[in-house]
Amino acid sequence: MNHARLRSSTSSATLLAALLIASGTAHAANDYPTSARVLYVEDCIRANPGPYFEMVNKCACAVDALAEEVDYDEFTTMQTISNGMTIGGERGNTIRDTPGLQPELKKYRELQAKVKKSCFIKDAK
Repeated sequence: MNHARLRSSTSSATLLAALLIASGTAHAANDYPTSARVLYVEDCIRANPGPYFEMVNKCACAVDALAEEVDYDEFTTMQTISNGMTIGGERGNTIRDTPGLQPELKKYRELQAKVKKSCFIKDAK
């Protein structure tokens, strides 16, 4: 009887260790710097007015969801393209007129819509 309990206990411990290692690896693969997370949440709060505590949580949810979808380098690239599209004049035209950037911009916008929906962030009216 004790051997069965020991085997079950050992199996549980092994499974738990494997899950912790796997989850730690997956989390570390798409971990964003704290400063990037804070800036994203601040921008999100500004863009989506509402009760402060509620929006902090919803925007934190959104950045966590983004981190699950894309790694930090890809996020930075997509966000830079998106921000560059808002630059007026000739400098902005360079970015807007580059066809290769359009798929990344589309992907970023779709990803933003997905995480906003999953975190219950409604578009500002």
